[in-house]
Amino acid sequence: MSKLNDFLTDSGVFFLATCDGSQPKLRPLGTHIEKDGKVIFGVGNFKKVYAQLLANPRTEISALRSDGMWLRCTGTAVFETDPAYEQAVLEQYPELRNLYNDETGFKLMCFHLEDMDAYVLNVMGLGESITE
Repeated sequence: MSKLNDFLTDSGVFFLATCDGSQPKLRPLGTHIEKDGKVIFGVGNFKKVYAQLLANPRTEISALRSDGMWLRCTGTAVFETDPAYEQAVLEQYPELRNLYNDETGFKLMCFHLEDMDAYVLNVMGLGESITE
């Protein structure tokens, strides 16, 4: 998982794809940590992306590094039930506490990917699997 986490960190922003019915949806994200051998992502419980992942947990992440290498990672989103994951993400991204707190009522929903395949590719489509 370290290779995936490191690639996402190097990229800064990455893109998460979901489906809203038959319509594909793509949005930029940046929130991720590595914990317990998993890369953990976070989305708000009030956002459409959360409802979309609940309805269809199959997803894909894509990221591009400044050296032109890019990542394609597919998997199934599994939401964490242990609140320690939310706390760990909020410790890594303290600015998110302004949005996710008791006052707003918004909750950060954390998930990891299972049945994952991740590849780092170059512009020619040649690359290597980083799924561990």
